[in-house]
Amino acid sequence: MIIAIDGPAGAGKSTVAKILARRLGFLYIDTGAMYRALTLKALEEEIDPGDTAGIVKLANRVRIELKYKRLCGLNVFIDGTNVSKGIRQPNITKIVSDIAKIKGVRKVMLGLQRRMGESNNSVLEGRDIGTVVFPDAQKKFFLDARFNERVNRRYKELKVTKLKDITVNNVARDLSNRDTIDSTRKIAPLKKAKDAIYIDTTNMSVNKVVKTLLSHIKNRVDQSIGFAN
Repeated sequence: MIIAIDGPAGAGKSTVAKILARRLGFLYIDTGAMYRALTLKALEEEIDPGDTAGIVKLANRVRIELKYKRLCGLNVFIDGTNVSKGIRQPNITKIVSDIAKIKGVRKVMLGLQRRMGESNNSVLEGRDIGTVVFPDAQKKFFLDARFNERVNRRYKELKVTKLKDITVNNVARDLSNRDTIDSTRKIAPLKKAKDAIYIDTTNMSVNKVVKTLLSHIKNRVDQSIGFAN
């Protein structure tokens, strides 16, 4: 079974998807982390984000793996190196949308994401899961929240890194830029699938969002899959 969760940055996709996958005993696939890993590798190899041919060549060359451990959570590897922490840095966040909109890159990632998802019962989250990656997913959700709420959430996440240049205004500017790039790119833009269930998480706790998704899933899925309490 494939569960697709899409939505803009700060809507709560990653947190909810992780918990949902754990509750269901499904594989969790963070597609955004895959693009972040590639972005990090490009910076390490000093490939200009504007060099689309170079970025596509890199995407075809590297090996990206997602490994989940109960105590450690999701670990992201590129060419055998654990980059789980490095991919969350602001310099990656600032340009990952530019990397993700490259047609050749999305083609490579599409194949990898489909292979991962089809190998297990999976929960995938991103921006084009229900529209492009798995348009026939059994359950589709689109999580959203008011812009100010998304900014505050992302600001709190980044403050944990204790970086001095993190301000609410900087986060708002970066988030607005990502929204524009993600929703207007020609290849697989961010949008709600017609059959996706829209959920505004602005005034909802994480547990409430998870319970809401589970209620929709349980109404449709075969009970033989089983659900953890």
